[in-house]
Amino acid sequence: MIAKVKNRAIFSSRVFAINLVSYGTNHQVMKHIDPVQQGRYYKLNVVLKKAQAGGVFNCAKCILNFGGRVYLFRPDKHEHSVSKILDGRRVLLSFALNI
Repeated sequence: MIAKVKNRAIFSSRVFAINLVSYGTNHQVMKHIDPVQQGRYYKLNVVLKKAQAGGVFNCAKCILNFGGRVYLFRPDKHEHSVSKILDGRRVLLSFALNI
């Protein structure tokens, strides 16, 4: 069974968004690319709480990876995923910019 994802929009506009996202045990994000209609899409994800086991972020090419907690990447250009969360919860603050 795949765990429910809690996605709370803190701010959202046509160009910029901030979300608080929480993933539970058994959730995983398969490899994908985020489609955008136009422009360049950037995401800065800050992991506030790591899962106790699993829940590892993988990206074909990160602009920045600081200590496995802060990632800046182009989700419209590079495949990314999160391995299955085996135990615990993964919580992140996500900043998205489409320019």
